[in-house]
Amino acid sequence: MRKLQTQGVHHITLTGADRQTSIDFWEGVLGMPFVFEQPNLDNAAEGHLYFDPGDGRLITIFTNEERKPDRRRTPTEPGCVHHLAFAVSKATFDQAVKRLDERSIGHSGPKDRGFMDSIYFKDPLGLLIELACYRFEPPAGCTHADVMIRAHRIRVARGDKNIETEHLADAIEELVLARQESLSADRGPRDPF
Repeated sequence: MRKLQTQGVHHITLTGADRQTSIDFWEGVLGMPFVFEQPNLDNAAEGHLYFDPGDGRLITIFTNEERKPDRRRTPTEPGCVHHLAFAVSKATFDQAVKRLDERSIGHSGPKDRGFMDSIYFKDPLGLLIELACYRFEPPAGCTHADVMIRAHRIRVARGDKNIETEHLADAIEELVLARQESLSADRGPRDPF
């Protein structure tokens, strides 16, 4: 028996309401360019809209002009989607409260997650959306996941509850030591003063 190894998210498809509500939210609120449209090839009564969330991958929406937006929270039973999280820059995150307030979109306010900051709000159909901003940049040649697994191991070894910025900084230092050679025989900390 062998695995079917994935290489990233190809796309996520959501059931939307009407076409314009989808365009207004995904492009008009979240700034995702509307890049492609065709009929839903499995259901002729639906349209299929494609949006670029910023990394060239796709968020797609099935639309139907008979469906109307319903802002009640989408189901969260087992097997249901709890929320979608999108990466934003620190500059954008710092503007999120103001920009959501300008549109009268209710939100959670900024949430401290230790390794990132988050803010939550609902789309026009009640799906919980998260804007997430990492508190670190991985070293060259590494990914956020590389830093997170190291930070997790450091946190667990220290008996800490959750990942904090100290764990991230130490993880980044470990990755640099492991990946970047040096002419120094001893790369330990020094006091030059």
